[in-house]
Amino acid sequence: MTADGRIKQAELLYERAVFGGDSSALASADRSLDEVEADLALARGRVIHARFLEERVEDARELELFERAAELYGRLGDVRGEGEAVFWVGTFHQVVRDDTDTAVPAFERALDLATRAGDRLTTSYALRHLGFADHMAGRLDEARAHFEESTRLRRELGFLAGVAANLIGLAHLAAQQERQDDAAALLKEATELAETSDSHGVLRWVAGAREELSLP
Repeated sequence: MTADGRIKQAELLYERAVFGGDSSALASADRSLDEVEADLALARGRVIHARFLEERVEDARELELFERAAELYGRLGDVRGEGEAVFWVGTFHQVVRDDTDTAVPAFERALDLATRAGDRLTTSYALRHLGFADHMAGRLDEARAHFEESTRLRRELGFLAGVAANLIGLAHLAAQQERQDDAAALLKEATELAETSDSHGVLRWVAGAREELSLP
């Protein structure tokens, strides 16, 4: 059901409670509105995160929104939604606060929830960011395994921009492990996929990786 549909449903349930004398309808109304609030909090938090990536200025509302979404989804028993929201809580700590110690448990929780819900996209995101954590800690083999599994899921989903982004991470790992030919091949494929999916932001990341790794 759409957000508009849920709000309309809550209005009808209100009328049933007030005019029809059915107070039991209020619990259903609350649930409908909680679903709308959870979706809105998650969406608004993601918009604020995108703005952070552009401006690099923290907005404390981002964490508040993701935590509120996770709370509401958990109350609703929406495992998929809770997993996605918990992932974004972890992303805030890792990307905005540079606090990997706080982020990793959130990513692990998100991975568990997303796996249980069959949400392969959120699973791929959780694996990707666990890969970043491993990379930062010098656990290169573990990082590679996380990135490769994330990439496999993204290929299955046809998420080409996401595959390209992961290949950049794998290229960095390959270069660090002195596999220069592999790194070059990974960036070449990342470029092709980013061009195919009109992912101009990813193309900028590829260019930055080529410069950083001194690859043609």
